[in-house]
Amino acid sequence: MARFHSRLLHFFTFFCTTFVICLSSSSIESDFWITDSDSEGLLFHQDYSPPAPPPPPPHAPSVSCTDDLGGVGSLDSTCKIVADLNLTRDVYIAGKGNFYILPGVRFHCPILGCSITLNISGNFSLGENSTIVAGTFELAAYNASFFNGSAVNTTGWAGDPPPQTSGTPQGVEGAGGGHGGRGASCLVEEGKLPEDVWGGDAYSWSSLQNPSSYGSKGGSTSKEVDYGGGGGGRVRMDIKEFLDVNGSLLAEGGDGGSKGGGGSGGSVYIKAHKMTGGGRISASGGNGFAGGGGGRVAVDVFSRHDEPTIYVHGGISRGCSKNAGAAGTLYDAVPRSLNVNNYNLSTDTETLLLEFPYQPLWTNVYIRNCARASVPLLWSRVQVQGQISLLCGGVLSFGLAHYATSEFELLAEELLMSDSIIKVYGALRMTVKIFLMWNSKMLIDGGEDSTVATSWLEASNLVVLKESSVIQSNANLGVHGQGLLNLSGSGDKIQAQRLVLSLFYSIHVGPGSVLRGPLEDASSYAITPKLYCELQDCPIELLHPPEDCNVNSSLSFTLQICRVEDITVEGLIKGSVVHFHRARTISVQSSGIISASGMGCIGGVGKGNFLDNGIGSGGGHGGKGGLGCYNSSCVGGGNSYGNSKLPCELGSGSGNESSADSIAGGGIIVMGSVEHPLSSLSVEGSVRADGEGFAETVWQYENFLSNVSSIAPGGGSGGTVLLFLHTMTLGESAILSSVGGYGSPKGGGGGGGGRIHFHWSNIPTGDVYQPIARVKGSIYARGGLGRDESGSGENGTVTGKACPKGLYGTFCVECPVGTYKNVSGSDSSLCQPCPAWELPHRAIYIAVRGGIAETPCPYKCISDRYHMPNCYTALEELIYTFGGPWLFCLLLVGLLILLALVLSVARMKFVGVDELPGPAPTQHGSQIDHSFPFLESLNEVLETNRVEESQSHVHRMYFMGPNTFSEPWHLPHTPPEEIKEIVYEGAYNMFVDEINAIAAYQWWEGAIYTILSILAYPLAWSWQQWRRRMRLQRLREFVRSEYDHACLRSCRSRALYEGLKVSATSDLMLAYMDFFLGGDEKRTDLPPRLPQRFPMVIIFGGDGSYMAPFSLQNDNILTSLMSQLVPPTTWYRLVAGLNAQLRLVRRGQLRVTFRPVLRWLETHANPALRIYGVFIGLAWFQAAPNGYHQYGLLVSSVEEESEPVSSGNTDGGVQTALLSSVRTTYMQNQSGHLGEDVLLTEGHESSDGFARRRRSYGSLIDTNNLQMLEEKRDMFYLLSFIVHNTKPVGHQDLVGLVISMLLLGDFSLVLLTFLLLYSISLLDVFLVLFILPLGVLLPFPAGINALFSHGPRRSAGLARFYALWNITSLVNVGVAFLCGYIHYKSQSSSSKQIPNLQPWNINMDESEWWIFPAGLVLCKLFQSQLINWHVANLEIQDRSLYSNDFDLFWQS
Repeated sequence: MARFHSRLLHFFTFFCTTFVICLSSSSIESDFWITDSDSEGLLFHQDYSPPAPPPPPPHAPSVSCTDDLGGVGSLDSTCKIVADLNLTRDVYIAGKGNFYILPGVRFHCPILGCSITLNISGNFSLGENSTIVAGTFELAAYNASFFNGSAVNTTGWAGDPPPQTSGTPQGVEGAGGGHGGRGASCLVEEGKLPEDVWGGDAYSWSSLQNPSSYGSKGGSTSKEVDYGGGGGGRVRMDIKEFLDVNGSLLAEGGDGGSKGGGGSGGSVYIKAHKMTGGGRISASGGNGFAGGGGGRVAVDVFSRHDEPTIYVHGGISRGCSKNAGAAGTLYDAVPRSLNVNNYNLSTDTETLLLEFPYQPLWTNVYIRNCARASVPLLWSRVQVQGQISLLCGGVLSFGLAHYATSEFELLAEELLMSDSIIKVYGALRMTVKIFLMWNSKMLIDGGEDSTVATSWLEASNLVVLKESSVIQSNANLGVHGQGLLNLSGSGDKIQAQRLVLSLFYSIHVGPGSVLRGPLEDASSYAITPKLYCELQDCPIELLHPPEDCNVNSSLSFTLQICRVEDITVEGLIKGSVVHFHRARTISVQSSGIISASGMGCIGGVGKGNFLDNGIGSGGGHGGKGGLGCYNSSCVGGGNSYGNSKLPCELGSGSGNESSADSIAGGGIIVMGSVEHPLSSLSVEGSVRADGEGFAETVWQYENFLSNVSSIAPGGGSGGTVLLFLHTMTLGESAILSSVGGYGSPKGGGGGGGGRIHFHWSNIPTGDVYQPIARVKGSIYARGGLGRDESGSGENGTVTGKACPKGLYGTFCVECPVGTYKNVSGSDSSLCQPCPAWELPHRAIYIAVRGGIAETPCPYKCISDRYHMPNCYTALEELIYTFGGPWLFCLLLVGLLILLALVLSVARMKFVGVDELPGPAPTQHGSQIDHSFPFLESLNEVLETNRVEESQSHVHRMYFMGPNTFSEPWHLPHTPPEEIKEIVYEGAYNMFVDEINAIAAYQWWEGAIYTILSILAYPLAWSWQQWRRRMRLQRLREFVRSEYDHACLRSCRSRALYEGLKVSATSDLMLAYMDFFLGGDEKRTDLPPRLPQRFPMVIIFGGDGSYMAPFSLQNDNILTSLMSQLVPPTTWYRLVAGLNAQLRLVRRGQLRVTFRPVLRWLETHANPALRIYGVFIGLAWFQAAPNGYHQYGLLVSSVEEESEPVSSGNTDGGVQTALLSSVRTTYMQNQSGHLGEDVLLTEGHESSDGFARRRRSYGSLIDTNNLQMLEEKRDMFYLLSFIVHNTKPVGHQDLVGLVISMLLLGDFSLVLLTFLLLYSISLLDVFLVLFILPLGVLLPFPAGINALFSHGPRRSAGLARFYALWNITSLVNVGVAFLCGYIHYKSQSSSSKQIPNLQPWNINMDESEWWIFPAGLVLCKLFQSQLINWHVANLEIQDRSLYSNDFDLFWQS
């Protein structure tokens, strides 16, 4: 076996593993795109250079074409070899012509080392199936063609290789010969690696660009017989223009068979301007017992249109099939690329790459298809302009496997690795722009020499590891770059004993990938980082690390990531002392882990202690280690140590450092530094520095139980997590942990908890404050559990930097609402409660950005309806503006009194002329003021020609119906008996139809009334009165001017339009039509006299309601008729007294209120009328079939109804007779067949007319049947107790003054209520204001209008309208009650949730919301009563009308 001797004492061997075998070199494509570069560099001093070959001897004279070669033609024109030729010596052929070897011709020189040289100026061709066999074939021509089937074969015909080379192996191992690659050896030696053993050595490195060496012969397995295959010959071509290769150019090593090693490949050099064809060019090693190494091929062709197949692989080893000969070299001169391709033949034998040229630099180096290349020279530089590509099982080694004492440089634009390996023995300085790895490994063995223990890998643009790629060093390793470092996924690793990653813009640690320092299972001779386990002082570099980011073995870091902008962790980053320096952001995803767990000290300052029986206590750090106990004997745990305010210590272990059962504490994780804190930390996964324990995995637990060792150590203490940062986010699944380890199952104590510290930088305060931490995950620093009797470790510490004023806690959050902090620190007790007396009622404290540093503490009102700074409502602000509630009330009352006085004085000045009531008489004979006589008689002008009207008046016919939208006025179609003599019945019916049509209302009038009744009843009443007035006016116009009186028999009446007249009561509820004679009837019986009209019916106007009380309408005709028997003054007084009694009658209470009327008729009216032979009685009449009742008087003659009686019983007999006749009529009318003949009439006296007229009314009313009176009560019945007509009380000015005060007070309370509601909600204001619309505001203008109106009649009507608005506004007050109650309930529930809420305890808090609405109700009730008195004073100025003294009444 040959050995390569150099200046070194020992030669190197190579380590290699077998990789995936690719199908063919032509099928292999790089996983990365390759880009050339024009950069060049200098080459280091070379360690080894083989001797140059001697210059060739001068050429012999050229042979002749015909004489020596047996050809046809001349070498200076065209020489054709037409027959086979066997040469016996070297041949030199030269000429200026062409040289053709015709098809099928064999041109052979079968002698080792035989040389055939052609130097012609013309063209050369080797015909189809022709062959040239020689040791050397050299061709110089203008053009050359090698046709199909042709071959230039120098396989195994090599001469002697260059001197001083060891290409031919020694010994009888049957090793292969070496040339471009080493020959294989199937020898297995104990204690040696496969790559330490090879056959023939490589040579002629310096001439690989222009190879000219023979290949070496293979070794033999026998000393007697040389079975080794011959070396490959030489093929050299220098073609000026065109080279067409469709045949074979072979310089392969010879086959050694099964007993000899294969020869190494020879040399092939081709130079041409253009080359075509798909032939075969080969300098591969020969097959044999051990395969020969590949030769050397160099191609210098400017233009290649086709790609011939070029082989330089090693030969197949039959004795060891997995170890073929090493590949040779293929140099392509145009791109300056070196290819080492073993054509997927597995091998442990290497191709040597010695010094690389530097003028010019090679562009690319390709090592592929199971080729193994080695850079054996110490202090070597491998530098290319483009890329170095290792593909498909390629292996590149630097240095000697057993002598890692050198440094190597690798410089390129790109380093691409796919299914390949780079091995470095020593240190590597790599500088590339792009470094891509696919299922590849870079293994750096730094040995034990600390001077070469640091390797640098620099990739300025991109570093990508994919598909389980690994970069590993058992020494120091620095990886630098300016772009992206991406560990893509599972199995990708970068690990070293001390690892530094620096200067990248971004580092991405993908899922399943690993960054580790130190190695998990480092060998004993690997450089071990020193951990400062026995020092309590913090290494300065942890707090103030150096800025250069260089790998420095004197520093305490085992894994540092320095000057990297963004770090994303989805895999594992693990080390003993992990440091992130000058990083901007770190993001630990849900699958990511940054860990220093179990990477701390086995001993340490707080190491555990042991009992004599081996039971140990836990290590201490942030908390003391747990006791180690056995049979009540205990040993104390490790002490706590370090500074909780700025921790930077390793966790301590079990203390038994020499034992295999030792337990380590947690390591250190430092992010940022004092000068350069981390900008942002986001954790969804975990950051751990836990102490090691025996419950880490099931495998550990089971393995320990099977261990026969008696040692039972305690758990390791947690390490340190020190974070210098600006902001942090811990997700829900995030874990930040420095917990103690579990003790041994045999009874060890638990480890103490570690230390976690957050050193916040530039904590924002005040208005620029932002939360520096969002913590949803878990932070643990608890102690580990002890086993059996042993105790658990104490908890560690979780601390933060002292917070500025207003902030507290580990994460410097704002002090709780209602507290302030005016000192620096993190303790929650520093947040002191705000002074309670500074908080107004109805206020709560609020959170302020940046916390509260000083008092007074900021607050806000509990609702927007309260106003700062005292949280008063708008009403309260008004009240307190005027000195408080009591003073405000006094001022308000005083103001109301003053305004009421002013208002009363103005009213007296404005309307006093019309309203000066006379004094009320108090005794008999007092004088009465008759300036207000309308209740005594509606006929104010006594000079009216009443006699003329009464003389022509025939009959008064009353309209039926109350004149409402549902029951309008109407007349019956059958004329009464009293007018049948003066009308035409047919024309009368037509007249009635027209009258009824005019009196009827349209549907929309009733609809508007209904809507207004719902929204605002006073407006509905005004609308109804207006439409009634319009109907009356329309009826009058129709009868007066439009109707032609065609129904009258009198020609004079028809001509003068004087026979009919329509009138109505003032309340517009009762209408009647009077019929008059025209004067040309010539009837002596018409018109009838008053006695002939008895019994006569007089219907009351009104309906007994507040707005329309019952009244007797006393017009001119009625007065004239009654004056025939009763003096007018008596009749006027009677009407006034009766109306005074009737106004006190209330609808819905007729049974009660009619009783005084009956009593008055008995005591005052009938006694006075009896002397005139007249009797009046109260009766009810059914004026319509729907049951509507009308009330009135039945006037009759005393002589008609009874026998004369004494003065002692003035009306008893008359009343009895009348009652008997009325009851008969009432019973007859119960059948319901009233029809049109049930008409209230008055007519002539006749024998049967009296009985007929008795059926025209319903019934007389007396004290006996009063309780049988039917009365209907509607929804407004209860209001009659509030608004009703009363007797006058006098003192009109005083009543007006009080009304003015109440009116102003009402309006003031309304405004205050609105302010109260506005403080609750603007919606409440709108609800009260518009339900009913403006109902709460309109009483004030209505009252002012009533007080300042002229005339008693108008003033009384407006006062009633004012009273109606006053009652209607109670609905709005009810809405205010409801809104206030709802607010009170909601406020009560919300105040329970706000403990700081305090009521305004000055009689106006939320529980007294009802005061203003209740005041409004009382005020309106008082107003109603005063308005009742005011109306009575206006309408009844003669209070003697209510006198119980008969004489006083009639004498007034």
